Amino acid sequence: MTTTSVVSIVYVNDAPAAARFYGDLLGMSPSFETSGYITFDLGPGADLGLWSGQFEDLSPDVPRTSEVCVAIDGGPDELDAIFKQWQAKGVTILRAPQDVGFGPTFLAADPDGNRIRVAPGG
Repeated sequence: MTTTSVVSIVYVNDAPAAARFYGDLLGMSPSFETSGYITFDLGPGADLGLWSGQFEDLSPDVPRTSEVCVAIDGGPDELDAIFKQWQAKGVTILRAPQDVGFGPTFLAADPDGNRIRVAPGG
């Protein structure tokens, strides 16, 4: 099997609003945009896709259960700095920084309730 990239899809109610949210957090601009589907090029072979599900008639009442992990190169100080930045932006924090066995991590939520974990890369 030959793959050109792996796209992690996060279901959202409003793709343009979600793209503004993720673009602000990640400091990136979308690489592809339609009214209901927007992607971010995360590097060789990896994309983040935000899909409104409009083509499947998904209701905004359908629970969103995706989790995106933002893997950082820095240690606990960088994680704490990102945590404070996100708090200042008003991002919903689900769990404050803590060590969970693989290193420090914190958990946030996007406007649709999808989880965003910040953790050490590796």
